[in-house]
Amino acid sequence: MDNYEVSERLASNVGDELSVYPELLKILLLNRGIKSREEAENFLRPDYNKHLHDPFLFKDMAKAVDRIIKAVNENEKIVIWSDYDADGIPGGIILHDFFTKIQFYSFEIHIPDRNNEGFGLNEKTINRLADDGVSLIITVDCGIGNVTEVDLANKKGIDVIITDHHMPSEKLPPALAIINSKQENCGYPFKDLCGAGVAFKLVQALTVRIGASEHSSKLNPGWEKWLLDMAGVATISDMVPLRGENRAISYYGLMVLRKTPRVGLGRLFQDLKIQRKHLTEDDIGFSISPRINVSSRMGSAMDAFRLLTTRDETEAGMLSSEMTKLNNERKGLVAAMIKEIKNNLGKGEKSRHDIIVMGNPTWKPSLLGLAANTLSSEYECPVFLWGRGSEEDLKGSCRSRNTNLIALMGNVTPGVLAEFGGHFFSGGFSVRHDKIHHLESELRKSHELVKNADDAKEKTVIDAKASLETVSWENWEMISRLAPFGMGNPKPVFLFENIEIYKIEEFGKEKNHIKLLFKKNNSEYVTAISFFTGRNSFSREPREGESINLVASMEKSVFRNFPELRLRIVDII
Repeated sequence: MDNYEVSERLASNVGDELSVYPELLKILLLNRGIKSREEAENFLRPDYNKHLHDPFLFKDMAKAVDRIIKAVNENEKIVIWSDYDADGIPGGIILHDFFTKIQFYSFEIHIPDRNNEGFGLNEKTINRLADDGVSLIITVDCGIGNVTEVDLANKKGIDVIITDHHMPSEKLPPALAIINSKQENCGYPFKDLCGAGVAFKLVQALTVRIGASEHSSKLNPGWEKWLLDMAGVATISDMVPLRGENRAISYYGLMVLRKTPRVGLGRLFQDLKIQRKHLTEDDIGFSISPRINVSSRMGSAMDAFRLLTTRDETEAGMLSSEMTKLNNERKGLVAAMIKEIKNNLGKGEKSRHDIIVMGNPTWKPSLLGLAANTLSSEYECPVFLWGRGSEEDLKGSCRSRNTNLIALMGNVTPGVLAEFGGHFFSGGFSVRHDKIHHLESELRKSHELVKNADDAKEKTVIDAKASLETVSWENWEMISRLAPFGMGNPKPVFLFENIEIYKIEEFGKEKNHIKLLFKKNNSEYVTAISFFTGRNSFSREPREGESINLVASMEKSVFRNFPELRLRIVDII
């Protein structure tokens, strides 16, 4: 039980505030820090009008809206410069759909080539855009760190509006407007929107302003809600906390996704055998998001953009098939990379690694984050991996579960890292060739400085102890009211103590999934499953006829149109 912590909060401790809710729901709400009736109602009943803030509370929002409307009225050339991931691409589509809706077509989308251009703005493309007569760039999910590039754009006569959610550095780019709630003196009350969420707020503001202009006839009141499918995909994909405004965006995003008219999404659902009416955040995180991301990792990010904007069934079918093919290739390459890293680390040494730093010039930089994420989870330490793309510097990605990576990289001796950035638990960096031999020692030294502040052994919080009789449709209905689940709102986890395993099965074509069967007191079966795991994947190896302590969450499966309530195994202890 060292890795688990059973919540000791009791619903009876909250008095009458949550008395209208069933006992289990009260406990789950309390475990999420919700103690009052008002907080509970806001959480259980997201409201688009009440829980999305006024977009004009953003610093520079009015300035950005005025500049865009001027560009529209004067038919200037605009470029939407979005990031190449499952946050940036949907965010770019939000602006694309807005301009298309108001029948303004003097714009283009630029999504950088991940391997050739890298993240954010670059001088080569800015020079090309200036030669093409572009007068306004709107960034999506990038730009906050591009001081030099924005300065060049200004000198070339191009105004820049930055919409971003990444942490700003001390020096901000000299942009016409910066829409980022994390910058100083920004009064926007919610600080955790993803990049596409910020783009959606810009469109919200534009819709309000344009509603009183000559373009108002082209925008029906509330039309922007159809864009919540893209904002929802990005919010769920980008691992931002699903609380506050993000909860409302993801909640309504899933509602719109279930009836989205996008031809490409419809084909993707079909190919992935996803039933629209049962679409969940897991379908986004495990199926849709990887296929959006794979386009930039293995091919062209514009393919994902085209898939999500096309109105042609044939094109949608071709692009969906291509993404599935690329995704399968990506899985193979990442698996091979992880195998190579584990071989280099040595077997049986998992516990001794405080930090993993490794690289290979043959590794594709676009795949490093995926491998680092897997290794960070398994080895429970920060992981830094580097490879070589087409640029001069070596490129890397890093992931962690409990260490502030920005602080860690910020403490490295200046000059070792050419560039670095990202979030608390995920980031990227570049290293010049003549510094690569110092990288591991520098990161280890820096890790020693920051780990005491951040490295507390991460524990899985168990919401409550439960019996097999707890696994009921009535309780599932209560649990499902807390969805969508994700960062900041994890799936409820239960501890089933001393339950006897009736049967164990390995299933799937390669027998790489496991299923445990248990019997309730009334002799009904309860199934517990885990994908891509074997009997030796848990803290304790399960055996038929033995009693175990099972850590698991409840889930509804509709495989082959057969609704089944089952358990998803977290661990066997």
